[in-house]
Amino acid sequence: MRFGIVILPDQRWSESSRRWRLAEEYGFDHAWTYDHLGWRDLVSGPWFDAVPTLTAAAMVTERIRLGTYVASPNFRHPVHFAREATALDDISGGRLLLGLGAGGIGFDSAVLGNPELSPRERVDRFTEFLDLFDTILRSESTTWSGSYFSAVDARSTPGPVQQPRPPFVIAANGPRALRLAAKHGDGWVTTGPQADTADEWWQAVAEIRDRFENTLAAAGRPPESVERYLNLDSSPVFSLSSVDAFQDATGRAAALGFTDVITHWPRQSSWYAGEEKTLEAVAAELPRLRATI
Repeated sequence: MRFGIVILPDQRWSESSRRWRLAEEYGFDHAWTYDHLGWRDLVSGPWFDAVPTLTAAAMVTERIRLGTYVASPNFRHPVHFAREATALDDISGGRLLLGLGAGGIGFDSAVLGNPELSPRERVDRFTEFLDLFDTILRSESTTWSGSYFSAVDARSTPGPVQQPRPPFVIAANGPRALRLAAKHGDGWVTTGPQADTADEWWQAVAEIRDRFENTLAAAGRPPESVERYLNLDSSPVFSLSSVDAFQDATGRAAALGFTDVITHWPRQSSWYAGEEKTLEAVAAELPRLRATI
């Protein structure tokens, strides 16, 4: 089991740099930040872009992997994002993880003034995004004409540090997105559905896991070829509400075959409200959890 943590980009770097350093010191395997132009009711508060945040994080860490959670076609274009990803992978010394998703409705899809897409259209767009993004990162030159994106002689020179490209960790719950994760993914990440109770959520996660296993088999990929990431905090119970809650969640995730779990840095209020002393206590338990789960 590997352990990841999301650090929201809702503080000035003078404050948040401490968290990125500590995430590595605490022994987390990967650290992520949300790639949104604004997120839910936090859109009215401080909010910073994911790419420069991860660039700064790469400069104050040495080991921990760093990821977008998750980049989407709502405002990312494959041509420009390939350049950003190539730079991030270089600056971090090959530690970049590319969390990618179809993009939902909300601020990110509305702020640019574009028409709202249906769920089917968003997956259509994501299919094209992944095909083009993957092609650019693997190729010296790419020309492309699609329904949503175009590229003319797009370059990724000198190419990423990680070859043939940084790992794609694809967010998917529905059938078509699961097929995209099975096709393109080095990793698959799920939030599970909304649920009223933790037990209902875990049951639904198990069902999504089963669908992904079947989708992988249909795609002809061996189960061990794709890492499985679970966002623990989509459950009604915040995973860092207590040490016991974290231990219970990670144990249940491991029993379902997940290779990686992701929690969130506690905030003072609103989303992921909790106490940093609980995070410190959980961090002290990570070596034992690695040895026993």
